[in-house]
Amino acid sequence: MTTTPRISVIGLGYVGLPLAIALAAHFEVVGYDRDADRLAELGRGRDDTREVNGDILKRARLTLTDDAAAMVGSDLFILAVPTPVDAANKPDLSILLDACTAVGEVMKTGAVVVLESTVYPGVTEDVCGPALAAASGLRAGIDFHLGYSPERVNPGDRAHGLSSITKIIAAQSPQVIALLERIYGPITGGNLFVAKDIRTAEAAKVIENTQRDINVAFVNEISMIFDKMGISTVDVLAAARTKWNFLDFRPGLVGGHCIGVDPYYLALAADNVGHRSDIILSGRRINEEMADYVARRVIEQLDADASPWRVLVLGLTFKENVPDLRNTKVADLAKALTAAGAEVVICDPLADAAKARHLFGVDIVASIAGLASFDAVIGAVAHDEFRDLSRADIVRLVKPGGLVAEVKEIWPASVIPDELRRWTL
Repeated sequence: MTTTPRISVIGLGYVGLPLAIALAAHFEVVGYDRDADRLAELGRGRDDTREVNGDILKRARLTLTDDAAAMVGSDLFILAVPTPVDAANKPDLSILLDACTAVGEVMKTGAVVVLESTVYPGVTEDVCGPALAAASGLRAGIDFHLGYSPERVNPGDRAHGLSSITKIIAAQSPQVIALLERIYGPITGGNLFVAKDIRTAEAAKVIENTQRDINVAFVNEISMIFDKMGISTVDVLAAARTKWNFLDFRPGLVGGHCIGVDPYYLALAADNVGHRSDIILSGRRINEEMADYVARRVIEQLDADASPWRVLVLGLTFKENVPDLRNTKVADLAKALTAAGAEVVICDPLADAAKARHLFGVDIVASIAGLASFDAVIGAVAHDEFRDLSRADIVRLVKPGGLVAEVKEIWPASVIPDELRRWTL
């Protein structure tokens, strides 16, 4: 391509929107999303994911649309759509295949299609390629070409955005690699790594999150062991991390659209070649069970004669300081507490109440104002608002002799009065 390429970014969520805006500073960009409500929100200059500042969004030279016809004439299509798992934890590629169909129906000969979504090795060429070919009537690798450049941003992490990470790129030919260098170079400061091939890049991405999942599973398991021994995992880790090469992972609930999902993609790929993924699936099993474990340990420490207990759960999103509710395990924690006989109140200042009700059938409050005298308070998500709670706030929220339980270490000892009991995962 000798002229400046026209780019369409498909999917305007946590990944696609910041990418589209960054690219729009250098190229003509169409941002396509089939969610009309999302587009209306962005049109008002508001990003509910909190990944893009409203002023930046309003100034962006970006065409937003839910009309696939607006992508006609694009040279490069970047797919940044979710790749979740289904109810049986099997990879669900339906959203990705829908995106391929939408692109295939509008792309022209010579187009390049780049996948940014996390997948298992082979999906770009063996799944997306045929889907694009079927929708377009063009031939993959001849009439159109494929590339892969996995997203690596971390929701809510301002220190590791697009401009500060190494961007992996891979493609079917040196010519497409050259194009991707032209496209991604300006938004990454040229910080690019050219992978050997597309399958290698797909594999690199899927093991990044799987590695984290396994490491968290290890500390989750030792937290269960040390809990039975009467040893504080917090204290153990504080001592262990003084060794220069100790891997500093912390126990907790593992949800979200990446770490809690991607291992299943790798496990399926292993199964497809006849390999049983013992470590990967064992780690996933441990992490999937943590919500029930936390609920059980909290209930065990409450006065059996005081049932039904009032329990306040602080946080519902899958991680701190983000509004994302996808695959949050706090919902499982609340469900397990309710099943055990607790009356659960969930507070989250960042989560959308309507989405919480739609996804999990739970009602939430946005503030601790007016809340008091719970048998237990569980610090489930370390939002800054919760970290900033004072000793007086804790005294009001927890009845005398009640329990303060921390899924993650949130509060210093000085905030928890001696008359309250404290338990940390």
